[in-house]
Amino acid sequence: MDEKFIRNRISELRLKKNVSERSMSIDLGHSPSYVHSIVSGKALPSMTEFLYICEYFKISPKEFFDDGTSNPALMQAVINDLRTLDEKQIANIHEIIKGLKK
Repeated sequence: MDEKFIRNRISELRLKKNVSERSMSIDLGHSPSYVHSIVSGKALPSMTEFLYICEYFKISPKEFFDDGTSNPALMQAVINDLRTLDEKQIANIHEIIKGLKK
């Protein structure tokens, strides 16, 4: 993984969230061009800013770097919802998922 991965992943997650670079920059408390400077390769976020970006997307740093999951925020929301169910309900949902995979 390299700088290009970070830039592309931010763009991917931003598009999934359906938010502009400008809006994301402002939401993070920066100038309107902050995110553009990252995705264009002119800058990289500091570690602190990277953690804020993860928080913005409602994902962990681990999920940020897991490029096998295209929508980690949705996946995390599903997992959180599953944690509120009992074992029988989870088993039923698992059967539904297996049926959808066919």
